[in-house]
Amino acid sequence: MAGFRQRAPAHVNIDMVAHPSITLFVDLSDGDGLVYDTHGRRECGSTVVGLSPGDLRLGGRAAAGRIECLQIRLSPVLAVAVLGASTDLSGTVVSLEDVWGREAGRTEERLRAAASWDERFTIAVDALGRRMNARPSLDREVTAAWRLMLASRGRVRVDSLANEVGWSRKRLWSRFRSQIGLSPKHAARLVRFDHAAHLLAAGDAAAQVAAASGYVDQAHLHREVKAFTGVTPTGLAAAPWLAIDDVAWPTAADPTLGRPVGTMVAGRPEEISPVNGLPVKRAARPIRPAGARRGGQGGATAVP
Repeated sequence: MAGFRQRAPAHVNIDMVAHPSITLFVDLSDGDGLVYDTHGRRECGSTVVGLSPGDLRLGGRAAAGRIECLQIRLSPVLAVAVLGASTDLSGTVVSLEDVWGREAGRTEERLRAAASWDERFTIAVDALGRRMNARPSLDREVTAAWRLMLASRGRVRVDSLANEVGWSRKRLWSRFRSQIGLSPKHAARLVRFDHAAHLLAAGDAAAQVAAASGYVDQAHLHREVKAFTGVTPTGLAAAPWLAIDDVAWPTAADPTLGRPVGTMVAGRPEEISPVNGLPVKRAARPIRPAGARRGGQGGATAVP
């Protein structure tokens, strides 16, 4: 999770980039708050963004007050436990209240009343942890297939996944689709796209990114970027959301997954994003079920 605050009297309008997670935006702003535009439809306030939401923009204006929100990323595996189902959220943007009911409003009120970002992170972790206790988990085979996708950065065939988890291709396709919300092939494409997007944002040439990410050629990369974002690889490389993302979630190698994953560091002052001078507060709260034992005060890796 990460906190964002914009106090300058300016309009925020950012293209969001698809990510292999389900994202919660808890709106803590003054005034009109945040606005999300997707598929010609607008949502205001606290929102849940599913996997592969398509063309999506985040906007708002800090005129008399401030724009402020808490962003929480949940892997599809974790989202099933926390939100109840990830299937219905794929390709959509919905109100947090529609997903959480009255609890969404109560949690938002507690977060608004908190005296610091660290207190907000603690409140959010506790709220998520309580929900995890009451929700069923995914099939172990589905969880294993998702982690294999991450470990391979999306460069894995469905037949290979089925063999690894001990299911038939048909059974894996059916169970994965019903529990994650995307087919295994689409989910692997999303993971591979995410890797390519961050390479493009880091300044790598499109041809180099295509080769490093396992695309057939640069034209293949171009088609995939257009499919997920509606822009070209050049446009994606300049996307402000990726710049914010890199500040909020610096990466570190996770030997268990064999790929970079987000890490979050606590107790640091707010940093200024390269986009619109937006301050970014980084969190260090791994999401655990209620009653789980917490670790030390150092950096913590986001739950895979």
